[in-house]
Amino acid sequence: MIRPLFLLLATSLAAAPIERVWLTHASNDPSKIVINWETATPGDSVVEFGTSAELGKQVKAAEAVTLHHIEIPLEQTDVVYHYRVRSGGDASEVFRFKGYPTKELRLAMVGDWGFAKGKDLASLMKDDPHLLVTLGDNVPDLHGKGREGTKAFSALIDQHRELFRSTPLMPILGNHDREITSRGPKPPAHAVYDVEATAYRDFFALPDVEWRWRFDIPAFRLRLLALDASHTKDQGTTWQTNHPITAGSEQHAWFAREAARTDADFVLTLNNEQNSLMRGYDQKAWLPLFEQTSAVFTGYGYFAERAEFNSLPYFNTCLKGDGDLYKDPHSRFNAREDHYLLLTLRAGAPTITAQFKNLRGEVLDTSEIRQRHPAAPVK
Repeated sequence: MIRPLFLLLATSLAAAPIERVWLTHASNDPSKIVINWETATPGDSVVEFGTSAELGKQVKAAEAVTLHHIEIPLEQTDVVYHYRVRSGGDASEVFRFKGYPTKELRLAMVGDWGFAKGKDLASLMKDDPHLLVTLGDNVPDLHGKGREGTKAFSALIDQHRELFRSTPLMPILGNHDREITSRGPKPPAHAVYDVEATAYRDFFALPDVEWRWRFDIPAFRLRLLALDASHTKDQGTTWQTNHPITAGSEQHAWFAREAARTDADFVLTLNNEQNSLMRGYDQKAWLPLFEQTSAVFTGYGYFAERAEFNSLPYFNTCLKGDGDLYKDPHSRFNAREDHYLLLTLRAGAPTITAQFKNLRGEVLDTSEIRQRHPAAPVK
């Protein structure tokens, strides 16, 4: 029997699949996670979840929106969570993600996703990370055709839907993540970048003020500190991209307070500026703060590099790793190859294992990141 067209349309509208789903954290610790998704028309937001395919729990918000952010509690470790999202007549399939572990934690770090379209990430997914951290320039710009505003970040999610709906994503900012007009050969009369990163902050649900954030995983005594630092030489011009990072700035004072805390043995600094430049910036204002942490990571250059200065390791990573190689004066390893960084932490271990791996899954370099100080009581 041929069904009337209006019935076919009603059926499709009542069960439209939601495919663009991604996970982030808006709290400072892993006891909560945010389920994010988009819909074509405004609607309410419902997340059904549980530790089996039967789900059983629900969190919802009545406000009609097209960009949905729902935070749910994660009450168990070492389990697999199942979840489904709904909005109006739209619904997703049941997806899964890993709850945080208690014995071994894996973090994947990538840089410059915006210029690595079409890369095969099968090896990264095989490493099965619990958390995915980016180091800036997640998108090429926010003004290209089809990339206006949050559309650029939607396109990023569409490239690797399975990865983003099964692995929490914690991005940081680069200049391209807020580029609202073409840069040009010299600073124009108007601002090229949205310093406040409005589209980025609308799209991603992140901790603190979002353009800089802290995230802790207490079971492994790990802290991540994300800075807003990129193209710092352009401060004070219409090419300025990041919030101020001079000595005494809000961001510098925030980092000083966080780095001075004693409730984490491993503190990892994340930024999108050249490591050697950051060490010397504003009369070395950041250097003594970095040296209170365990390691510094950037996605500034299009190559792989591990440097060491005053016994502190500095890493540069990029999914598109075939760019010009300008070495850190204290470089210990470098390579021009597409790659990512895999960090492995084991409960109670005194070091983090850091591996540069190419997209074929081959290990390019292995090193150990040491605790920044002896174990201290949690405060």
